[in-house]
Amino acid sequence: MKKWLVPVLILIVLLLAACSPAAPAAPAADETMVEAPMADDAMMDEKADDTTHDEAMADEAMADEAMMALPAWQTLPLVDATTGETFTLADFAGQTVFVEPMATWCTNCRRQLQNVAGARADLAGENVRFVALSLETNLAASDLARYTRNEGFDWTFAVMSPEILQSLADAFGRSITSAPSTPHFIIRPDGSTTELVTGIDSSAELVEMIRAAGS
Repeated sequence: MKKWLVPVLILIVLLLAACSPAAPAAPAADETMVEAPMADDAMMDEKADDTTHDEAMADEAMADEAMMALPAWQTLPLVDATTGETFTLADFAGQTVFVEPMATWCTNCRRQLQNVAGARADLAGENVRFVALSLETNLAASDLARYTRNEGFDWTFAVMSPEILQSLADAFGRSITSAPSTPHFIIRPDGSTTELVTGIDSSAELVEMIRAAGS
C-alpha cells in the first residue's frame, strides 16, 4: 500500500464519524415526569378538600340564616315535661306539627286534647308531631307531667316561657293566650303555618286539617 493512502483512509473514517447523527440522549427528567402527576393529584385533592370545606361553610351559613328568619316561638327552647329533653319547634322541620296551647285548669282544653288523642291514633305512622304548650308560664314541669299522666296524654307537653308566649301573641294575636277558646294551629313541613283556629274540633276534623296542611 502506498504511504499516502493510509492518511487518506484515516481522514475518511474521521469524516464519516463526524457526520453520523448522534444517538438521542435518554431523558434526564425521568423522575420529574413521574413526580409531576403525583403533584397534580395532590393539588386536585387539595382543591377538592377546599371545595368540600367551602360547601360545608355555605350550608352552615344558610342554616344559620334560615334559623334567624324564623320567629322566636319556633327557635326558643322548650323542655319536654315528661322526658326533660330540651327541644325547639324548629327541630321538627320537614314534619307536620300540630300545636295546641292549653292550660291544666281548662276543661275545654281537656275535651279538645281528648280529641287530639283520637286524631293522633288515626294518624299513627304518618309524619306528624303533636305538641301541647301550657299557657301557664309559671307552671312546674313536674305538675304538667303529672297532668299528662293522669289524663293519659302521652305526647309532647311543655311549659311556654313568657318570651315564647309573647312571640306567639305577636304572630297570631291575643286570642292564642285564651285557653278556654282552645286555640290551635299547624306548622307545615316547610315551616309555614296555618291560621289560628279556635273552638273544639272533633278527631275527624283534626285529622282532615292536619292532612291538608301536610299535603
